[in-house]
Amino acid sequence: MQNILFGIRSRSFFLLLTAFLICTIIALSENTFEFEKELMEYVQSSSGNTTLDLGMWLITESGNVFVMLPFSAMLLIIRRTRRIGMTLLILIVISTILTGYIKCGVDRDRPFLTWEGTNIPIEIEPDSFSLFCDGKSWTAGFPSGHAARAAMFAFVLSYVLSDRFPRWCNLIWLYPIMISFSRVYVLQHYPLDVIGGTILGIFLAGIVSNKLKLHQIFDSSKT
Repeated sequence: MQNILFGIRSRSFFLLLTAFLICTIIALSENTFEFEKELMEYVQSSSGNTTLDLGMWLITESGNVFVMLPFSAMLLIIRRTRRIGMTLLILIVISTILTGYIKCGVDRDRPFLTWEGTNIPIEIEPDSFSLFCDGKSWTAGFPSGHAARAAMFAFVLSYVLSDRFPRWCNLIWLYPIMISFSRVYVLQHYPLDVIGGTILGIFLAGIVSNKLKLHQIFDSSKT
């Protein structure tokens, strides 16, 4: 079993919080904006492969809050996975609201680039929620809610599978990597957006999982 849960007084808490604050400061300063813009223009020019374009769209849509909610609810219904489902549902709610307000505060624009690849329904999904922000949480980019949710799912699922599949559980982390890449590929986020979202997702998952005593699933599985 991997011991990756942490509390608010741990070193992991401090390091992840510091890393996210650094990303936020960089996003506010726009010091990397020109580099990221050039990178996005290169990504824009690289699209056009139908198979890859459709694959990236399907991957990015899997990180939508309306896809992850039913999956978490299903785990909540099943008795043996109820604590896992509850943890994921709480994380989805917290991250969706929190990323919405952070986006509102940072107000970092998404890439203003026209999709030139395969004609597929790539749209900005309004899955970040915040009151009194005049819709900024839907149009701002930092941090990426998709990247945050994917990182949270990978954190929780790799942890709960670590007891039974200690060698293979970390392969789940390929999912947030693919989600983050897809968000950049479909021109919805700059690289810094998905980096910040990933850090925030791990940060929240570690704290909430520890608070909800997710480790108790291992005790119940042995009884």
